[in-house]
Amino acid sequence: MPSVNIEIIRGDITKIAVDAIVNAANSSLMGGGGVDGAIHRAGGPQILEDCRAIVARQGGCKTGEAVITRAGNLPAKHVIHTVGPVWNSGTRNEPALLANCYRNSLLLAASNNLVSVSFPNISTGIYHFPKDLAAGIAVKTVVDFLASHPAMEVKLVCFDEENYRLTNDYYSQSV
Repeated sequence: MPSVNIEIIRGDITKIAVDAIVNAANSSLMGGGGVDGAIHRAGGPQILEDCRAIVARQGGCKTGEAVITRAGNLPAKHVIHTVGPVWNSGTRNEPALLANCYRNSLLLAASNNLVSVSFPNISTGIYHFPKDLAAGIAVKTVVDFLASHPAMEVKLVCFDEENYRLTNDYYSQSV
């Protein structure tokens, strides 16, 4: 049975007060469009400063991996940056890489003793991951993770109605 510690919301992830919000970043960690740009704009220069330090230390972030920064002016305490896969017809291990984004972000949150995490719909914008497939991967990966981390709370924050509906549908099927 799925965890009761999942909430699906339609809204703006930059307004959510949690221990960490997850950013669908690009590998340079220097900000971009979509949710990445919105998080950098709302959080202010502290996030970019922390991202620059990470890049200097390790050279960016690979697809499916995650790194953590302070949250600047956001109501969250931290930002976990993960790089989602660009959709290439499913021929380049995209589903497994997307699942890694969710799993590695949650593992990073747990290793930093964070108990509440909000996710956007990773890779469903300019990376063109099919929204229905992405919703299923997100829900399954989070439900599986929470089975062994019952104290953690996860909010899946959907910016648009289609992602919200699909995510709710997958979650209700898993109950």
